[in-house]
Amino acid sequence: MQKRQADDDIAQVAWLYYVGNLSQQEVSKRLGVSRFKVLRMLADAREQGLVRITVEHRTAGTLALADRLTKVFDLQEAQVAPVGAVMNDDELARNAVAILASGYLTRIASSEGAITVGVGWGRTLSAMADNLTGVRNSGMTFVSLMGSVAYASHTAPGDVCVRLAAQTGGRAILLPAPFVADSALACEDIMAQRLVRDALDAARGASHALMSVGECREGAILFESGIFSPEQIQQLRDADVVGDCCGVFYKADGTVADIELNHCTPCVQPTDMTEMDTVLLAGGSGKLAATLAVLRAGFVKKLLVDEGLAVALLEASESQDA
Repeated sequence: MQKRQADDDIAQVAWLYYVGNLSQQEVSKRLGVSRFKVLRMLADAREQGLVRITVEHRTAGTLALADRLTKVFDLQEAQVAPVGAVMNDDELARNAVAILASGYLTRIASSEGAITVGVGWGRTLSAMADNLTGVRNSGMTFVSLMGSVAYASHTAPGDVCVRLAAQTGGRAILLPAPFVADSALACEDIMAQRLVRDALDAARGASHALMSVGECREGAILFESGIFSPEQIQQLRDADVVGDCCGVFYKADGTVADIELNHCTPCVQPTDMTEMDTVLLAGGSGKLAATLAVLRAGFVKKLLVDEGLAVALLEASESQDA
């Protein structure tokens, strides 16, 4: 009885906010509860699937951009979030792409039978998990495509896998390895461990892979996180690496950089993904160089981006061809 009342209260808060267009402060005042509690109840409403927010993204402009991206980069599918072609709000762009990704995940979750989804890491994938609601499929398995970091992080692949499994009623398989080892020899030792081998085998057998890109430049998360030693950062600089995807580092032309660091990351390689639906998520203008490099690598089949990045990718490709 108490749970039913709690659910009714959550539904009432959601109704007043989303349908009645009241502000959080107005809902708080009307129901006599704190604004903090209103925030928590709105989050509960989305987590329980009582509220489903959808965004109609198939506008003429974004459809045309998606079609051009598909042709230029030889993709099976592209989706573009309509957030404006000229903007500098990378957080909004990431969240818009995350909503596209949650829709994609909802779509594949409706398939019958067991589904294994490989998961990378990053803020966009984390936001995808935040936006996923109302999806239940006990046959889903989410598995890390790469190692993780030592510190707790909402964006780490293990955390995202666990959250997605909890939200869908599926299960999570974590890769028990660091994002980067101290040396190529140390990485070989890690990859030889039975539990690591088992997790990687599961990841290589995934039918889908959801990945994002990381920039390799001053101020980027990869450079500022403390993951790399000074020597490893210098390797990236010396080799003109522009970005990574799931622990593999790329030069601007899409080739895998010939550096030791690319032998120090326990992860699934692009050559292991030929049978997967490989989906790349990228949001924000700062992702241009890294996204372009990963697309040129040729293993991505589907692309989810914001409108501004879509325009920038096409302009960069056209300028190279000119």
